[in-house]
Amino acid sequence: MKKFRFSLETVLDYKQQALDAIRAEHGAILARVRAQEEVVDGLEGEHRQVDGEFSQRKLEGLTILDALNYEQYLRALEREIQAARQKLEHLRQQEEKKRAQVVEARKETATIEKLKEHKLEDYRKAAQKAEELQIEEFVSTTRAMAGVGI
Repeated sequence: MKKFRFSLETVLDYKQQALDAIRAEHGAILARVRAQEEVVDGLEGEHRQVDGEFSQRKLEGLTILDALNYEQYLRALEREIQAARQKLEHLRQQEEKKRAQVVEARKETATIEKLKEHKLEDYRKAAQKAEELQIEEFVSTTRAMAGVGI
């Protein structure tokens, strides 16, 4: 019997390559999300540290100019934090969309792989049946020749 050949092998290969590419893109976006989370955490940490320092300095006494500088710096940090959070939210939305694409591509690939498995199983059954018929034919021929006395 001829060797098994899946007619949709090229489609399966294409779908697998597409899935790999989408997974790579998803990984890159995840890395950007993690990096942006670190930026937000760093800015929030700096804000807490400067705010604590400002509170301490207020207790010790500071000039109006220093107080204004602290307040301006804290407001600038708050604006930076807000912008960083917005960027993070945008990246998370991109990541969510890409994850949905990965899931969809995985479904498509899995469907074709399942079809391939079914076709391979059908091929194996047909091959086994053909082999059984060959053996049965050989046995019948051998018996017939033995009965004739050849």
